[in-house]
Amino acid sequence: MKKFAWSGAVCAALLAVSVISAKAADIVIGVPNWPSVAATANILKVVMEDNFGVEVELQNATNPVVFEAMDTGSMHVHPEVWLPNQANLHNSFVKDKGTVKMSPNGVEAFQGMCVTKGTAERTGIKNLADLTDPEMSKHFDTNGDGKGEVWIGASGWASTNVEKIRAKSYGYDETMELIEMDETLALAGVDAAVAKKSNLVFFCYTPHHLFALHELVILKEPSFDAAKWKVIQPTDDPQWLEKSEAPVAWDLAYLHVHYAASLDKSFPEVASMLSNVKLNTELVSGMTYALVVDKVDPAEYAKKWVEENAKLVDSWMK
Repeated sequence: MKKFAWSGAVCAALLAVSVISAKAADIVIGVPNWPSVAATANILKVVMEDNFGVEVELQNATNPVVFEAMDTGSMHVHPEVWLPNQANLHNSFVKDKGTVKMSPNGVEAFQGMCVTKGTAERTGIKNLADLTDPEMSKHFDTNGDGKGEVWIGASGWASTNVEKIRAKSYGYDETMELIEMDETLALAGVDAAVAKKSNLVFFCYTPHHLFALHELVILKEPSFDAAKWKVIQPTDDPQWLEKSEAPVAWDLAYLHVHYAASLDKSFPEVASMLSNVKLNTELVSGMTYALVVDKVDPAEYAKKWVEENAKLVDSWMK
């Protein structure tokens, strides 16, 4: 293998080019790790570039990183903030600092725990609290360690931390292993469980294409009670898990576009458009179906989506 010695001048030149390239985009959209946010990010990119002549870059990042970057100006848009999931970030940067703004138009969302219809029929599980029973949890033990397994979400999701809190609050953290993994792998596990008629329990939410693919059963829980919902995120307290309790169902969630307040001055027309973005559960579910099931390239999907939804996009410009 040949080795090349790079001169200091060449390295400096390359570094300079990379810095210029990194700063070239007018607007940077942060993209966390779930399908619908990727779809929305690409759609907003097409809308901005086609209508305002700006250069838009997409950057993968976690929710806290995107908010911190919007605060400092290195990123400008978060396409899909789940509330109350990211309430701590929203409160810090929207309400307290005022460096981030929220589009008022939210998409209604559900979050909870699901099993496949076959799982419900084979095991008789109906309630989330049933997982605290060792006799029930053994139906979900795939590795023989005496504990069942439950997918609680992907690493980096605020909801994953909440599901840890809920597992502790109900008590099934003692009988079930709480699995964190990428959603793509988890969804493949759902497909496999249905095909093999094996038992599976997992975090589920809408908008999502999975409800169109499989017959799912949502596990029952006590209704949401704000007085019993005490959720602290790791970014706010190192003892977040010990201090939190949530022995009830999730409240309804809403998905909102968030953007840097600085856009009001740097690109006021873009900021105005972002404040008017309006989607619904059906549209967002369709996005995830296209990207995950049909495996459409997000960038190509966005171009077609914008063309097919021209009237809706036009309404964002008013």
